Amino acid sequence: MTIQRITIAGLGLIGGSLALALRKAGFAGGIAGCDRAEILGAATERGIISSGSPDPIVAAQGSDVVMLATPVGAIIDLIERIGPVIPPTTLLTDVGSTKREIVERAQQVFGSAAGTRFLPSHPMAGSESAGLEHANADLFRDAPWIFTLINGQPEAGTVAAEWIALVEKVGAMPVFLDATRHDRLCAWTSHLPQLLSTALASAIEAEFGNDEAIRKISGRGLQDMTRLAGSSYALWRDIVGTNAQNLSDVLLQYEQHLSHLRDNLRGPALREEFEAANLFRKRLKP
Repeated sequence: MTIQRITIAGLGLIGGSLALALRKAGFAGGIAGCDRAEILGAATERGIISSGSPDPIVAAQGSDVVMLATPVGAIIDLIERIGPVIPPTTLLTDVGSTKREIVERAQQVFGSAAGTRFLPSHPMAGSESAGLEHANADLFRDAPWIFTLINGQPEAGTVAAEWIALVEKVGAMPVFLDATRHDRLCAWTSHLPQLLSTALASAIEAEFGNDEAIRKISGRGLQDMTRLAGSSYALWRDIVGTNAQNLSDVLLQYEQHLSHLRDNLRGPALREEFEAANLFRKRLKP
């Protein structure tokens, strides 16, 4: 195996879960962490990492793969900081929820070598609960792990190809998309659901505040619809900011559907909306 040491910059839910998943999958090499000192201490105590440093350049030294598992804005910054100082044999990769701006920054830093030096990716796994304390070795099992390859499939025997194989070993399912298409699809399938959940919870809070009756009568539907409302603004600020145009378009289309529903609460079009929604749900979960 070429990969003997991995650095994970950002030991939150995704980074911590990745380290645990790698160990569970049998990866026997070194796993270094980069985060605040107190988080590094907790990760070391739990056996999640074998070493670490708050300095990403120090943490990356000697690693075959450096994984950037921070919010999107920090990923873009770390590409700029780490990219020029790691050796050409070290693969830089990420877990950012948007890809176009990340890929553009990698191309600026690595130039024509971006396709071999940087492997942009996005595991479609997570939770409204953030932080190392929620790390879970099975977080990626049966989850799509999207790769937005810059120059096509990596050649067999390369660190990039080996990393994709490791992703499969932790139970994830590799999917390959163009970065622009990734951001458009995720605007609908991931980012819009977050904003809808946030808006619904915020609207109910504005209408009812601390009304005890809401908690007494709420059923599974409201619990399911507002689960994502517990997500961190610090994480989603960068996601929304780097996919703003897609989200603006998507929200406009969604508003049009809501207006259509409002205008047809007693009309036959309501049935048509339910039938279309039922069909999509069946296709989504066959």
